[in-house]
Amino acid sequence: MAADSFDVIIVGAGLSGIGAAVHLQRECPGRSYTILESRDAIGGTWDLFRYPGIRSDSDMHTLGYSFKPWRDPKAIADGPAIRAYVNETAREHGVEQHIRFQHRVTRLAWSSADATWTVTVQKGEETTELRCNFLMMCAGYYSYRKAHTPEFPGRDSYRGTVIHPQFWPEDLDYQGKRVVVVGSGATAVTLVPAMAEQAESVVMLQRSPTYVVSRPARDWFANSLRAVLPERWAYAITRWRNVLLQQWVYRRTRTAPHKIRDLLFKRLRKELGPDYDIDTHFTPRYNPWDQRLCLVPDSDLFKSLRSGKAQVVTDTIDRFTEGGIRLASGEELPADIIVTATGLELVVLGEAEVWVDGEPIDFSQTWSYKGLMYTGVPNLVTTFGYINASWTLRADLTAEYCCRLLNHMRETGTVMAVPALRPEDQDMPARDWIEDFSSGYMRRVMHQFPKQGDREPWINPQNYRKDRHMFRHAPLEDGALQFSAAAPVDAARPSEPVLREAS
Repeated sequence: MAADSFDVIIVGAGLSGIGAAVHLQRECPGRSYTILESRDAIGGTWDLFRYPGIRSDSDMHTLGYSFKPWRDPKAIADGPAIRAYVNETAREHGVEQHIRFQHRVTRLAWSSADATWTVTVQKGEETTELRCNFLMMCAGYYSYRKAHTPEFPGRDSYRGTVIHPQFWPEDLDYQGKRVVVVGSGATAVTLVPAMAEQAESVVMLQRSPTYVVSRPARDWFANSLRAVLPERWAYAITRWRNVLLQQWVYRRTRTAPHKIRDLLFKRLRKELGPDYDIDTHFTPRYNPWDQRLCLVPDSDLFKSLRSGKAQVVTDTIDRFTEGGIRLASGEELPADIIVTATGLELVVLGEAEVWVDGEPIDFSQTWSYKGLMYTGVPNLVTTFGYINASWTLRADLTAEYCCRLLNHMRETGTVMAVPALRPEDQDMPARDWIEDFSSGYMRRVMHQFPKQGDREPWINPQNYRKDRHMFRHAPLEDGALQFSAAAPVDAARPSEPVLREAS
């Protein structure tokens, strides 16, 4: 095999990409692969984001890999600890030697005649091409190059510092400064207590509230089990317990949202006291888990609010002023630093162009196959984790499915697998790729994502139990995933592949 050709190319060396590589080595031995990473380090999200207090908003017994126990007593881990865990995994399994850093994928082009993906990569000023039969896309779901920042009137008149958490400057000094954090999501509730330790004041300015719940950073159940059981047993039991708990809570938010809502408010009242204006600052307009629930480890946000080091203001922005932010109510918030924790820019397939047999692919016109493949796009699997549970639960399942598919193709002598609608699927109603989730960063871009249907395998259920069955046990040859061997392409119509069905 040529130096620039591989059986599999994995795009992304973050939590998903490193995990995919380990699964590939273990379950598909002998296959050549490389990992293309646009940055110069392992870790993805956990290396990119360096803002104060960055941490997981899921427990590490489910955000961690199925094959590698999480050993730290803290289950809600900070960014450096997670980054170290991913790097340790890569070292332990010899994955590091397969990574090509500073390789940004710009174009993916499939040829049915060759059963090959040509991957165009930008490295500095140099453009190169690599080839493979199969692509595992683990580049995440948001742009590393830009973040979502609304246009604020008067922005140019503001004399202080404006930063977005995605591009946090290493030398930012906020000690003794007045800080306003614009936003109310997971990033904002992390930043506020972390910055309040050194800043003169920190205000979390939100247009509308988010559901927030406290949880101990240390998991007493996991730590107790680890003291009496072998490490892997303790990890597996804790992982499954936490999965069941996550799924139970989510189901209750669908079937009895008012009960979960009342429980969250009861906990908030206990944290903030009888006089705090919970109705204004912590009562969302939507039901729990219509948007992601924000986790507060060890009540750190509530402690900052109770101490007076931080406060929450619920209002809309009229404009930036020279010295801060003027609100619609007329109040002005003085600020030396404004942090725009206003969200991410979601992208499809890491912003790369995708072509199949000379035709560009518009993913909004494709149907999602099990939430990981797309009609008309051969030999490509993408990793998109859960929005209502830990990302890695689905990343692990996706990698397992991909390895199962690769082994099936080798056993049957086929080189191409592509989803296609069956006759009985032609009249399916089209639904958003992610449903029942009202967060702005999702709703802004759902029109760009593939459609899902109303039946397997065209659904993206965001349900671990359903996915376990669909990925591990549902037949690969289901009439929707078509397997083919290599065949010549009609010279008169080079963009139309001629496929030979596998026997």
